Amino acid sequence: MTAWIDFARGPLFRLSFALMALGLLRIVLLTLAGVREGYQNSSDKIVAWKEVRRQTLGWLFPMARLWRQRPIYSLISFLFHAGMIVTPLFLASHILLWRNALGIGWAALPRRLANWLTLLVIFAGAGLFLGRLLSPAARKISKAQDFLWPLLIAAPFVTGYIASNAILSPRTYQEFLLVHLYAGDLILLMIPFTKLAHCVLAPLSQLVTAVAWKFPAGAGDRVAETLGFGDRPTWLPKARLTAELPEGAAGKGGSER
Repeated sequence: MTAWIDFARGPLFRLSFALMALGLLRIVLLTLAGVREGYQNSSDKIVAWKEVRRQTLGWLFPMARLWRQRPIYSLISFLFHAGMIVTPLFLASHILLWRNALGIGWAALPRRLANWLTLLVIFAGAGLFLGRLLSPAARKISKAQDFLWPLLIAAPFVTGYIASNAILSPRTYQEFLLVHLYAGDLILLMIPFTKLAHCVLAPLSQLVTAVAWKFPAGAGDRVAETLGFGDRPTWLPKARLTAELPEGAAGKGGSER
C-alpha cells in the first residue's frame, strides 16, 4: 500500500496537475480567441469596460447577491466554494506536497483554522446535496453529476480530516490516506473536462457577454421592419416611436409591462 500512496503523491499528482493546468489554459485561450473573433467581426466596437469589471467582481464576490434568491442555499454554496479553494491551497501537508513535487511553497494556515474550514466544506457539501435532493425545482433541472460533484469533492476533505485528527491504526490510516490522495488526483484530472471548468470560465463570462454577444449589422432595421416600421430610422427616440404606435398596440405593450 505504501507504493500506491507514493505513486499518488508523486507521479500521479504531477500528471493530474499538468493535465489540469494545460486543459484550463486551453479553455481560456479558446475563449479569448472566440472573444477576439467576435469583436473583430462586429460592427459595434463599443465595450463598457467599467461595467465588465463591476459585473465580474460582483460574480467573484457575490455578497450583494446572496440574499436575492434562495439565500440559505446561496450562502452555503458560497462557503463551500470558498472553503474548497482556500483549504487545499493553504494546508500545511499540501504545501509540503507542492514543495516535493514542484519545488514551490508558501505560508500555511494554522492547524485549527484548517480543521474548521475542512468541516465547513464537508457540511456545506452535504447541504448542497440535500438542497438539490429536497427541492423539486432543483431536481427537475439537475443532472446526475450535479448530485455527485458535492459528494466527490467532499470525499478528500472527509478522509483527510479523519486521517489527520482521528486515532487510527497504521493500516486504517493508510487506507484513509489512499482514498484521500486518489480522490484529490481524480478531481484535478476531471476539472478541465467537466462543469468544474467554470473556475476559469466564470471570471471571463462578463467579458464574453459584453464583447462577443452583439447584434449583427442591420439587425435593428430588420426588427423595425418586422414590427411594421421599415420606413422609419432605428435611431428614433423610444418615446416618439411609442407615441406613433397604433392605439391598440401601444395599450397592449403597456399592459404587458
